[in-house]
Amino acid sequence: MSVDDARLVKRCQRDDPEAIRELVERFQGEVLGLCVRLVGDRHEAEDVAQEVFLRIFRSLHRWDSTRPLRPWIMAIAVNRCRTFLAQRRKRPETLEDLSGVAVRPSSTGDRELLQEIRLALEDVRPEYRIAFVLFHEQGRPYEFIAEALRRPVGTIKTWLHRCRQAVLERLRQRGMISEVGHELP
Repeated sequence: MSVDDARLVKRCQRDDPEAIRELVERFQGEVLGLCVRLVGDRHEAEDVAQEVFLRIFRSLHRWDSTRPLRPWIMAIAVNRCRTFLAQRRKRPETLEDLSGVAVRPSSTGDRELLQEIRLALEDVRPEYRIAFVLFHEQGRPYEFIAEALRRPVGTIKTWLHRCRQAVLERLRQRGMISEVGHELP
């Protein structure tokens, strides 16, 4: 628990505009980045990120000040993305442009490989994809992911292993990598 986080939350609960701005600025990059990666469309992700912050401010009274604030906020972001994706699955499908995704590969081969990884991630269970994004793209440790997703660290490790295996299998099937021994970029 950070004393600074606890003070910031208390100020937000008192509707201090400066504190509200500070909280948004502190977490908006991470929240939006996660939403873009999980939702796949920057404009939709921006809407989801706004919902995340609305949910955060409505729920601040439920934050346990003995626990870190960041995983709590990221858990809200993950849950909002899950809800959005579940609702989107019920709508008619449209082709989404992936150009808004943050990764900017340097060569055509890298671009193709990253596109295949993205496509492979679309086919795995949502919780596997979320753990993958938090670990590989945001560099979060197992413990952070476990707390954010409210699962044991062992479960997170299992999900990551299964996700990597599914991605590697797709890359092998598509001829993007050769047999055993190659790691994901």
